[in-house]
Amino acid sequence: METEEEHLSVAAVARRLGVAPATLRTWDRRYGLGPSAHESGQHRRYSPADLARLTVMRRLITSGVSPADAAQQAKNHKGTISVERILEDYVVREELVNVLHKAAKALDKKFIKAALREDLAEFGVEQSWSEVMVPLLFLVGSDWEESGKGIEIEHLLTGVLKALLRERVEDIKTPVNAQPVLLASVGEELHSLALYALAAALAERKIETHFLGSRTPHEALSAMITKSAPPAVFLWAQLSKNADPKFFNDIPAIRPMPRVVLGGPGWNQDECKDVVVVQDISHAVTEIERAVGL
Repeated sequence: METEEEHLSVAAVARRLGVAPATLRTWDRRYGLGPSAHESGQHRRYSPADLARLTVMRRLITSGVSPADAAQQAKNHKGTISVERILEDYVVREELVNVLHKAAKALDKKFIKAALREDLAEFGVEQSWSEVMVPLLFLVGSDWEESGKGIEIEHLLTGVLKALLRERVEDIKTPVNAQPVLLASVGEELHSLALYALAAALAERKIETHFLGSRTPHEALSAMITKSAPPAVFLWAQLSKNADPKFFNDIPAIRPMPRVVLGGPGWNQDECKDVVVVQDISHAVTEIERAVGL
């Protein structure tokens, strides 16, 4: 039986997930993703199963899936997740995120750059990405979904983030890997921001990468693997239509074979049993570190 401590209020869940309470209420009203636990005379509270669905919802939207599609996948999710796991997964530096959110709505590009550059220098890519950038992207995307306005804000913010993350990927004088790791968004996948973050996080560990970017066809990926013999290949698919198993099943047979790591919500877990599917940037970095022998 679930304990009382495993249930959270709307405000508490909003803080943990880095969203506004109004957003949670919108998800409840529009998609039926509300709290299910209720006792007579008490406000309804979120159960572990509710938290699991909201975790799926947030991760998918942050990755670029439309809220309507994300909600459908979240509602089909089975299982629970503990409050402790939510806290571990989503540490959000709320004050900075809120300040940057206001700056983004004011199109204050200069302030956003300066604040995030300072945060990256102090906390590093993984922490800044997970605790500040992703929650900020979520809030901006949520604004657009709820009002239908502000796509220019999202585009400006994405451009700023790409520029800042590119700054972190400088020429590595003494990389730890003899051959660069390949990073690519496969098929017709246009989303590549997560690749910028991963390349920057790996650069902090002196792991060199070849950034193939968005819309990498299978032929180009195979040719690059043959020519460069990478220790690892990271493939990003945000949309399921781009997540064709041929991208990891039909790669050239070289020695040693690269470690294939998949990221993004597009991949079908049932089709990816023989490769690693990561859930976040820290997991991706860990798997690639193993591939290069760290």
